[in-house]
Amino acid sequence: MRKELLSAVLISALVSPLAIADAVKQGKEIAWSRKKGNCLTCHMMDDGQQTGNSGPPLMAMKARYPDRAMLRQQIWDPTKRNPLTNMPPFGRNKILTEAEIDAVVDYLYSL
Repeated sequence: MRKELLSAVLISALVSPLAIADAVKQGKEIAWSRKKGNCLTCHMMDDGQQTGNSGPPLMAMKARYPDRAMLRQQIWDPTKRNPLTNMPPFGRNKILTEAEIDAVVDYLYSL
């Protein structure tokens, strides 16, 4: 019984970082994709080239959004905080799925 519990804990400890790394990678792909997030059009972020500057730089996201749900809401529908924003409501307009938004949040939290 103890051995099984220890094995489960060890597997969980290994899977979680791998799952997080995979979500971050997927989120970056979505954020950088011209057919999906297209965040680089407006935002400077990570090691992106030829970035836009109409949106704020996406860096230190955990400090800027200590409440992860607020960052998610900003991506889901930024018009709730700023009705005049140019940022598209990715969730409300179904540009991204729920899972894709979660992956983008994982990626942004890694910046």
